[in-house]
Amino acid sequence: MAREAKFEIKLRKNDHFMFNLIAPNNEVILTSEGYTTKENCKKGIESVRKNSLVATKFLKLIDYPTTKVYFVLKAGNGEIIGRSQLYENEATRKIGIASVKKFAATAALVDKSK
Repeated sequence: MAREAKFEIKLRKNDHFMFNLIAPNNEVILTSEGYTTKENCKKGIESVRKNSLVATKFLKLIDYPTTKVYFVLKAGNGEIIGRSQLYENEATRKIGIASVKKFAATAALVDKSK
């Protein structure tokens, strides 16, 4: 059985909800900030689904002092809705962005916050 991409909702220790977008290879490709309600967390996922289709919503950044690269995905209002892991170089960051674009719109939703 082939694996599918998925959004996993989890509950943090501070009782805030968050989600990860996980690729079919089980790698986390995008992580959200914390949300005070599950409903707002789900709205964040819908925002990722929508905004991941717009190339200009991805902002490419450098982490200092490590100089590793990463990206964030912004919503229509300019708020950051997800952050990637740190990548060693621009080529691997580009693959990460392509994965979000490819998988976010159709990824399943798995609620692990229960």
